[in-house]
Amino acid sequence: MNQPQRRPGKTYRAVLFDFDGTLGDSYPAITASVNHVRALHGLPPLSEPEVRRHVGRGGGYLLQHTVPTGSLEANTAAYRAHHSSVLREGTRLMPGAADALRALHERGLLLGVCSNKPVDFTRELVSYLGVASYLHVVLGPEDVPHPKPAPDMLRAGLSRLRVTAEQTLYIGDMTVDIQTARAARMSVWVVPTGSDEIETLRQAHPDRLLRNLGELPELIADEPEA
Repeated sequence: MNQPQRRPGKTYRAVLFDFDGTLGDSYPAITASVNHVRALHGLPPLSEPEVRRHVGRGGGYLLQHTVPTGSLEANTAAYRAHHSSVLREGTRLMPGAADALRALHERGLLLGVCSNKPVDFTRELVSYLGVASYLHVVLGPEDVPHPKPAPDMLRAGLSRLRVTAEQTLYIGDMTVDIQTARAARMSVWVVPTGSDEIETLRQAHPDRLLRNLGELPELIADEPEA
């Protein structure tokens, strides 16, 4: 009896990643800096889960939703000044992230980060966490006219890597990442390790929902053609 032929796998040339909630767990550091700004206004601290749900849509969004007093400009300056002191000790790689990046890099894929996190913080962290050598580009909101969910950052990543949207996969942890990838006409997979609950992610219809990044290298190799 003839066995059915396996469909050829889709060939990706590049993979772009979000950072917070996807590659890195920076929630302790972010929470510490939010609470520092709140303390300047005499406000009580927020728990990490309370802060986490506002992470991923940019620093302005985060502070507008966690510090309801003072000017955004002053609060942003206070946050950034404090964040450098907690950035490293309050951030770790997500489980499976380093191994996934290493495997994809060794396979010859072009890798990058496109995150709404301030880009100087992201670049410091990928170096500190030992994964900068796997990445060909690291982009943040300062590098483009509009942050996610606008497609500008992903399009800039495609341009820097000299690949097309069809050749590239975006990995994130939030509905905003799904919206961004759709706007850029890219495939998008998500992990339930960030700010959005797993059911919220399902309802946003990503192309694939992973358990964690450890699944990524094998699944990319087995991804069927659309």
